[in-house]
Amino acid sequence: MAIRYDRPVSSAARFSRLLGAFSLVLALAVLIAHRFGGLATPYLVLLLFTAAGFALLAALLAAIGLRSLWMTGAEGGLAALAALIYAAFPLGIGAFAAERYMTLPDIYDVSTDPVSEPDWLSPPKADQIWLKRNLVTPEDREKQISAYPELTGRRYEGALDRVLEAVRKVAKQSGFVIVKSTGTSEPDRDIEDRPAKPAPGDDAVTDAPGIIPVPTPRPYDDDVAKLIRGANGVTLQATTRTLILGLRFDMIIRLREEAETTFVDIRVASRYGQHDLGFSAEIAGDYLKALDAELLGISGG
Repeated sequence: MAIRYDRPVSSAARFSRLLGAFSLVLALAVLIAHRFGGLATPYLVLLLFTAAGFALLAALLAAIGLRSLWMTGAEGGLAALAALIYAAFPLGIGAFAAERYMTLPDIYDVSTDPVSEPDWLSPPKADQIWLKRNLVTPEDREKQISAYPELTGRRYEGALDRVLEAVRKVAKQSGFVIVKSTGTSEPDRDIEDRPAKPAPGDDAVTDAPGIIPVPTPRPYDDDVAKLIRGANGVTLQATTRTLILGLRFDMIIRLREEAETTFVDIRVASRYGQHDLGFSAEIAGDYLKALDAELLGISGG
């Protein structure tokens, strides 16, 4: 007489696969809705928390299923393995956010000039919903200096118009969208595209070719002169989004000219929440590195 052995079935393993699949679908759906749709960032954070919670529960149930497989030979090993694979992505996002939240300062605004940071041309406004935030304080600037000591402004030994051209080029390459500016009447055009008004007396020079022209200061009624001789230099305000999560950030790029030197400072702030998870400093640092490469050879100490 043959003996038939019926293996027990691990309900925990099978249920873990369903939870893992649900957490993965939820995480991907909210990321797509936020990146390409109209889902607000506070809801993105809330739903990603939910997805990570389901993924964690799926991983725990999968562990129970694998233990049953080891101890009693219960069916469900493949289901538990699938649950762990499904849960990996939501758990990875949650672990990444938790690690940065715990190790980086709870600030959302960084500036290369922590003493006199560039002022917003148009203060960013966003409905925080349940993500509340405080005003930037000197203590926040101290936290920034301690966490990101390498985040400093740049000084380039060149005219402001030359540096401004590079600033705009690198901003475009970095995915920044300039929304407002001061010091220039046409923020969406490069400096070389703007025709300069003829200075008084130019006709006199053409009428007297035998006279050797003598270099003179740029006249104050010239458009470029007005741009580079402004008391506040040039300030550009822009927006950008992170590649995967689609998080929105606002930034200010300030250029000031002193003699033959141009100072460049940048301020970056996340639009939602008190903690930027270090993204603001990364955006500012990457932009400044790209600007250094673009202006290689004229940067000063």
